[in-house]
Amino acid sequence: MRHLTGDPPAQAKRATAFLGDSHELILTDLVLAEMVYVLESFYEIPRTDIARTARSLLALPSIETGDHELLLRTVEIYEILRLDFAEAYLSALAEMSDVKRVASFDRQIDRVKNIERVER
Repeated sequence: MRHLTGDPPAQAKRATAFLGDSHELILTDLVLAEMVYVLESFYEIPRTDIARTARSLLALPSIETGDHELLLRTVEIYEILRLDFAEAYLSALAEMSDVKRVASFDRQIDRVKNIERVER
């Protein structure tokens, strides 16, 4: 967060330097979701800027993820289809699996055309 927001400046400078080193850092799905939440809610950054930031972070050579393609697709759904990040993640995961179905009352998921939302 410090690297992305520049806030507070001293910590941001240290975080940016750390990311530029040859460390391999793991970015978990949960941390990326928290980053999106904080940028949206506290910093009130527009969705397109958050998506650009997330893709830039995922492109850093020092960043490793559990499933890079899943996170990129999540960011794409979040940005283009305007789903909340958690629903975008769930939808991307359903797309990339054999399940192709999501149990949810959230009708926004219907925007993802290659999965089926089910509710009972």
